Amino acid sequence: MSFSLLNIASAGVRSSSELLQTTSKNITNVNTEGYVRERTEFTTMVDNQVGRGETYRLLNEFAQSQLNRDTSNKSFFDQFVTEANRVDTIFSEESNNLSTGINSLFNNVQEALNQPSSSVARSLVMTDAQSLVDQMDRLSGIVLEQQSIVNEQLEIFSEEANSLIQNINTLNQEIAVVNGTNNASDASSIYNQRDLAIRELSELVDIETLDGPNGEKLVFMGTGESLVMENGTFNLFSLSGDPDPNFKELTLDVNGGKAVPLEIDASKLKGKIGGLLAFRDDMLVPAQNQIGQMGLAIADAFNEQNKLGMDANGELGGDIFNIPTVGGYAYQANTGGASLTATLEAGKGSELPASDFIVKYSDTNEVEIYPIDNKGEKIKDASGNEIFTTAAVDTATGKVNLKDNSPANDGLDLFGLEITLDIAKLPSVDDRFMVKLNSQASTSLKLATGRAEDLALASPIRTANSINNTGTATISAGEVTSVTSGGFSTAPGLTNGSITLVKTGTANEYQISDENNAATTIIIPPPGNNVISQAGTPYSDYGFDFDIEGTPATGDTFTLEFNKGGFDDNRNGLKLADLQNGELVRKNVVTTSTADNHDTFNQAYSGLVSDIGVVTGQAITSASAFDALAQQSEAWYESLSGVNLDEEAANLLRFQQSYSASAQVLAAAQEVFNTLLSAAR
Repeated sequence: MSFSLLNIASAGVRSSSELLQTTSKNITNVNTEGYVRERTEFTTMVDNQVGRGETYRLLNEFAQSQLNRDTSNKSFFDQFVTEANRVDTIFSEESNNLSTGINSLFNNVQEALNQPSSSVARSLVMTDAQSLVDQMDRLSGIVLEQQSIVNEQLEIFSEEANSLIQNINTLNQEIAVVNGTNNASDASSIYNQRDLAIRELSELVDIETLDGPNGEKLVFMGTGESLVMENGTFNLFSLSGDPDPNFKELTLDVNGGKAVPLEIDASKLKGKIGGLLAFRDDMLVPAQNQIGQMGLAIADAFNEQNKLGMDANGELGGDIFNIPTVGGYAYQANTGGASLTATLEAGKGSELPASDFIVKYSDTNEVEIYPIDNKGEKIKDASGNEIFTTAAVDTATGKVNLKDNSPANDGLDLFGLEITLDIAKLPSVDDRFMVKLNSQASTSLKLATGRAEDLALASPIRTANSINNTGTATISAGEVTSVTSGGFSTAPGLTNGSITLVKTGTANEYQISDENNAATTIIIPPPGNNVISQAGTPYSDYGFDFDIEGTPATGDTFTLEFNKGGFDDNRNGLKLADLQNGELVRKNVVTTSTADNHDTFNQAYSGLVSDIGVVTGQAITSASAFDALAQQSEAWYESLSGVNLDEEAANLLRFQQSYSASAQVLAAAQEVFNTLLSAAR
């Protein structure tokens, strides 16, 4: 009896001691990050013996997985909101408001119209033009700086993720050694370290885990790619830019970099890395492209209208802005050695969408032009078909545009681009280049001139009614549509001198002539619009026109001549000022013949600022929602696996009492045993 009592007491002391150790361990690690609460349980006493105690971690795998998923989502939106708030603030600053600069430019154009011969008024226009260019450059520079920050953070986060992946793999191997042995319970710290590493990895990218052999944890990305696999194999993240080295893409190295890296769908990534990529693709890239698109549209429209006027020196107007030419980025898979450059075709600024492009040399002297979205994917129509234009390459110049390749490219949508291939080194078929005209132009747009005299406010033509006319008809002021179509020479003046129109005695019949062309009889039916166009060649090719309004009498004469000395004329200036109200900024790549697919300059910028604000607001709302979910998951996980000091304190008291009681039993058993020994002497 005393022997059994001694065994029972010894087992009680041992079990209470183990319980006290477990409780003490829990209390000691209450502030240890990643520590999972442990519990020791014993089997029922058999043959006066207490079974061996089993210590295990109180871990609910479902709660852990849910916490990891919510952590990824929370980290995604936290990172996105942090970056987006910075950009939203930048675009909200009044000093960065492009609408202010645009309005100031056109307001000063209006002022110059009131006194077109004033050099001071013209100088204010040029000053504002330079200020607008500087403002675009400053705003674009800020956006580019944010892109550099994104690249730096991607480097840091990818290295951190790789370190965690390697750590998880190492801990898996350590766990595999002790799994199924008596040492497994003593290796709980290794399990905790692995779970903590997995959770930290979930802050960077969204992950899923599966149980592998020998207690290992297999880790996969939420998009399905393997990160940590069996038998000590793993994949690591890498960053590369193809074709643009400054535009980093996340890939997954396979087989230690010996196999082709796996592409990762950035749109499905979560965590901090996913948040950074989403911020770049959904906010920075569109902002940079739209700033460049607006700058090119303004510059092109201003240039083209200025060239239709006459400057203060009596010369035909020229370019006010320099439209930049950018180099195309060649893809690494290209086999040819050709290069490619691109710019905006003059007069096509309203056809340029706010996108980048892929240009593929698809056949001999032929290219395919694909507009791409913010993530570099080819844009598709409603039916899912890729949108692209197949265009001819001019064999003499290597150019792809409407001007030099007509009629081969006549009627095609080339998206406003003028592309030039290196004729000396034609690319191989299927070689591709990425063109980033918008984003590069936003920081390289410059003034072509700073001279106030180069502002062409006057019209290069003027019309007059003969003072001897007896009818009620008058000639309109005239409209200039081209200064390169044949009606003007490189020197000021009309190539063929002034044009004379005389009404004959026959109804609707006139005679038209100039210094190099004898009088020709033409029929101009009422209302007498576009007389030059109706006169046929060579007059219809001159690039200007006029109307006859009213009823002319026989012999009434009307003339059109170069506007020599017309410095106080503001007719072309009126058209320059009206550009502010013109819908000259293309909204979408995909459109229909009936859609309103263009905005004014101010509408385009307001839309950009509004889009940034909306995206930021939506991200803030989503961040609040996922923050609440993460807190809920954290609370649930901690209630199961976290250390509760109140509970542990109660257990400590209970196990102390159990230990003391068992010790008392042990003392009683010892006393009984001693008594029996004394009685036997």
